[in-house]
Amino acid sequence: MTEPYEHYFSKNRDRFLSEVRHYPMLSGADEVKYINAWQKKGDQKSVHALVTSHLRLVVKLANNFGRYGLSREDLISEGCVGMMQAIDRFDLAKGFRLSTYAKWWIRAAMQEYIMRSWSLVRIGTTVGQKKLFFNLRRMKLELAGTNDGQLTDEDVEVIMDRLKVAKHEVMSMDGRMSNPDSSLNEVLGDEDNTEWQDRLVDNSDTPEEAATHYDERNFQRGLLTNALEQLTDREREIFTNRRLNEDKSTLGELGTLFQISPERVRQIEHAVFVKIQKIVTAEHERIESNENAY
Repeated sequence: MTEPYEHYFSKNRDRFLSEVRHYPMLSGADEVKYINAWQKKGDQKSVHALVTSHLRLVVKLANNFGRYGLSREDLISEGCVGMMQAIDRFDLAKGFRLSTYAKWWIRAAMQEYIMRSWSLVRIGTTVGQKKLFFNLRRMKLELAGTNDGQLTDEDVEVIMDRLKVAKHEVMSMDGRMSNPDSSLNEVLGDEDNTEWQDRLVDNSDTPEEAATHYDERNFQRGLLTNALEQLTDREREIFTNRRLNEDKSTLGELGTLFQISPERVRQIEHAVFVKIQKIVTAEHERIESNENAY
C-alpha cells in the first residue's frame, strides 16, 4: 500500500519537505477521474497524483503532533499510509471531497504511531485512554497553567466530565505521562556507577519457600481430588462447572443438562460445597493426627 509514497519520499526526505508546497492541487473532476482509475484499474500514476496533491494536508497534520517528541518525517510517513488507506476506501457516491474524508485516516494513522512509539509499555488501549493521552496535557495547562505537578481533585472532576472517563483512568494516565520510561541500565550518578536495576528488590520466593509452596499446593490438590471422588456424578459435574472451571456454566445450562430447575442446581452446588469442606477438613485433621503420632 505504501509503495507509491516510498517512491517519491524515501529517496530524499529533505527535498520532499521543501517541495511539498509545489505539488498541484486537483480539481474535483480530476480527483474523481484519478480515484476511479486507481480503485478500478490500480493505476499507479493516478494514486501518485492523489497522494501528492494532499501532501500539504499530511504535513499540516504532522506539525500538530510535534509536541510528542517524534520525528516529523516519521509522522508524515505514517500519515501517507493513512492517506493511502483513505484513497482505497473512499466512496465517490457520498459526494464530498477526498480531503474531508482523508484527514480522519491521516490523523488516526499518526495517532496510532504515536501510541506505539511513546512508551515501551503499551498505552492507550481503550477509547477513553486514547482521549486522555491526546488531551490530558492540554487540559492540565488550561486548568492549572502548567503541565507539571499533580492534579487537584477539582481538576480531575473537570477532566472526567469533559472526556467521559473514570477517575482511575485519569490518575493512571497522568502518572504515566508525568514519568516517562527510563532505562534500567541508567547510571544513578554515584561513584561506583550503580544502575537502577541494581537497586531493584527481588520479592519472589526463595528456593526453599518456592518448594514449600509447591508441596502445599500439591497437598491441597490431593485433598480436593479425594473429596471429588466421594461425590456422585451429578454433584461432581455441577461443582466442577460452577466452582473449578475457568469458563463457568450458568445455572440454567446445568439445569437443562440434568433436567432440573436452576434453583435446584444452586441448592446442589451449595450443598456440595459444604460437603467438600467437611471432607477436606476431616482428611486434613486425620493426616495431621497421624504425623503427630510419629
